[in-house]
Amino acid sequence: MQPHDPSSLSPGLSLRRYGGSRGSHAHDHFQVLVGLDGVLELEVEGRGRRIGAGDGWVVKPGDSHDFESKNGSRCLVLDTSQALWARCAERSPVAPQVLSLARYLADCLAQPSPPAMALHHAQGLLLEAWGPYVPNARGRTIDWRALSTWAQARWHRPLGVADLAAVACLSPSQFAQRCRDELGVSAMHWLRTQRLAHARQLRASGMAVAETARRTGYRSPSALTAALRRAASRHG
Repeated sequence: MQPHDPSSLSPGLSLRRYGGSRGSHAHDHFQVLVGLDGVLELEVEGRGRRIGAGDGWVVKPGDSHDFESKNGSRCLVLDTSQALWARCAERSPVAPQVLSLARYLADCLAQPSPPAMALHHAQGLLLEAWGPYVPNARGRTIDWRALSTWAQARWHRPLGVADLAAVACLSPSQFAQRCRDELGVSAMHWLRTQRLAHARQLRASGMAVAETARRTGYRSPSALTAALRRAASRHG
């Protein structure tokens, strides 16, 4: 019987060692970090955060961030697109057992035949460690799918947060906060993501670059091509 591949049991879960800074970068997914040993200096959107043993943080999609550890550090890292992590952004885990959990999962990853059950439930266990989320009781529900469809029909003109907020019947500041609370990204990042996703769909259907750029509101075919290349490099 062949040993299990840990990445197949819990996709996106890994052990990483950090040293000198590699420069700022951003992802299109959430990056969840839990310190195992050493101290990691984390900077997200210009704000500093220290990740020691048992500390945790969630880097949101699109947030520019950099890591540095002068004396070296080791972290359990989860790269995930699970939307529930938006609820954990901007706060640390509340479970006092988070270090024990992270060390256990790290040990599982290091085994030749990792415990399948533990790694299968790793993401759920980490979410639970961040503690319960208290929903924001602000009444009006935002139908994000419908809002995306509305925006797709209007790429031919400039769209901003105020336009999205008006459709959702919220003030721009309320809408921006709801976007961060519910999706974990800024309103403009969400809008840019929707525009690029639509452009990808049109290109995949065989539409020419120039026509795709026209329909999705890019100022030129080269601007669309550059945006697609940037997205591809981030995923790579």
